[in-house]
Amino acid sequence: MAMIISNEELVPGIYVMKIEGNYKGHMGQFYMLRSGRNYPLLPRPISIYDIGDGGITFLYRVVGEGTRQLSLLQPGQELQLEGPFGNGFPQIEGSLALIGGGMGTAPLLLAAKHYQKSHVYLGFAQQAFGVEAFEAVASSVQVKVGGSIVEQVDPAGYTTIFACGPTPMLQALALKTACTSARLYISTERHMACGIGACLGCTIRTHAGNRRVCKEGPVFPVEEVQFDALHGV
Repeated sequence: MAMIISNEELVPGIYVMKIEGNYKGHMGQFYMLRSGRNYPLLPRPISIYDIGDGGITFLYRVVGEGTRQLSLLQPGQELQLEGPFGNGFPQIEGSLALIGGGMGTAPLLLAAKHYQKSHVYLGFAQQAFGVEAFEAVASSVQVKVGGSIVEQVDPAGYTTIFACGPTPMLQALALKTACTSARLYISTERHMACGIGACLGCTIRTHAGNRRVCKEGPVFPVEEVQFDALHGV
């Protein structure tokens, strides 16, 4: 069990939770969180938002009973926490763009802290959140509310791009990047039960066969992913 330091609502339905302790993890990895109550049975996979001495932080949206239970937890209370899981984003050289849409901004903050010369692009459907955290560490942050953040990105200007967000955003970015030399890595999502690859419940189709998002992912080179398998996730 782990103790909660804070659990604050940034905008309606979006929370940032900090948990006490010394934890491992790098950009793009995730933990499995559960409120500690008997229901719901399964934990929820949530990307590492920030990590440092004395604590680990998660940014999450309330979308069902599991995340609703997390949102009710108060400082001083405990929850179940296991991880880190997944492969995360690779170490790279050269210029880097970080592109996040909505909750897809969450796994990119650690990358922005690690690569402080990166250019950050954040897109939101209705209301921006968490922008200040990126502005504190990145050399450039562009924000778009409504429309597509992909419109503001010129992939030809970067060696590598890390992206996470809704499937239509990732697909549009893949098409825009295809005619450039930029290497695009995307963080994918699936419902998970175990987080260690045993249950096979989070598999997606890739051009190399089925892959487990929790084990071989959640980050994949974009050329490996079959986008039709991601729609509806």
